[in-house]
Amino acid sequence: MISLAKKLSPHTGKKAACEALQVPRATFYRHHSANSRPANSRTQRSAPPLSLSSGERQQVIDVLHSDQFCDDAPHQIYAKLLDEGRYLCSIRTMYRILEAEHGCVKERRKHVQRPKYVKPELLATEPNQVWSWDITKLKGPVKWTYFYLYVIMDIFSRYVVGWMIAQREQAALAKRLINDSCSKQQIESEQLTLHADRGSSMKSKVVAHLLSDLGVTKTHSRPHVSNDNPYSEAQFKTLKYCPQFPERFGSIQDARVFCQYFFNWYNKEHRHSGIALMTPEQVHYRIDKQILQHRYDVLAAAFEKNPNRFKGKLPVPRSLPKAAWINRPETDQLESNLLTCVSHFH
Repeated sequence: MISLAKKLSPHTGKKAACEALQVPRATFYRHHSANSRPANSRTQRSAPPLSLSSGERQQVIDVLHSDQFCDDAPHQIYAKLLDEGRYLCSIRTMYRILEAEHGCVKERRKHVQRPKYVKPELLATEPNQVWSWDITKLKGPVKWTYFYLYVIMDIFSRYVVGWMIAQREQAALAKRLINDSCSKQQIESEQLTLHADRGSSMKSKVVAHLLSDLGVTKTHSRPHVSNDNPYSEAQFKTLKYCPQFPERFGSIQDARVFCQYFFNWYNKEHRHSGIALMTPEQVHYRIDKQILQHRYDVLAAAFEKNPNRFKGKLPVPRSLPKAAWINRPETDQLESNLLTCVSHFH
């Protein structure tokens, strides 16, 4: 009946044809519109004016999967980008893109191809062979205010070769401290390795160019591995567990006065358990042999005076370690390396 109504409608009109054949006009119009539409043609909806372009969408994907942000939730990424002066899209859009990409927002870090970081293995057998440096925050007079303490330490002697306090963390300030420390210690080209974590100042081009000009080798810790920079971490702990260390510093001048006192004590008076209970200054400037000989003479005299007190065994002072390591290799690997070196020279 519908097909007959279609044939009759050009002559009588659609309404009259439907009434004559008792065909509901809604049914007639539905079939008519379906047949008049081209096959496989769907209305192409234009993209909403607020939507991202394909290039903008890809930029968001690259940022979300970058090594810097792959471990962060979208709202964290959104805030960090705003602090950097960048806006890519809303938080909700980030979630939608992640859901469309992988179907699971929480697992995107598994899709990231991360670089493989090599574990640093550094050896020092004398002062001024390996330095470690880092930056720590000191609380200012009010909440959310900080001063930044830069410290460079020799890992063999534990001697602090340079430090400074600034209002901010900046590569140019780090460059100045490193340059001054190398000058004071008369560091020659190819003599020193400078180790640090992966902070922005440590990895900056300004610092890298300086070290290249000075002939200093630079190494970095693996991300999120504090054991790769143990000497600086331990030194900061000694600083902040000092009984005189305040909860907050009233001004940057107060912080500098305190650190001047602390580092003078640390270098010249602190008997360090890692270097045979000698001061860092004694080891750094190689008067450790005289100190050890003096200690031996004192103990020998005490033994001679009352050997029973020592159960008949001559006491000897603790000896200075011959080497300082960052990530010392396994014993078997170390012996293998030594054997390789010996065979090479033979």
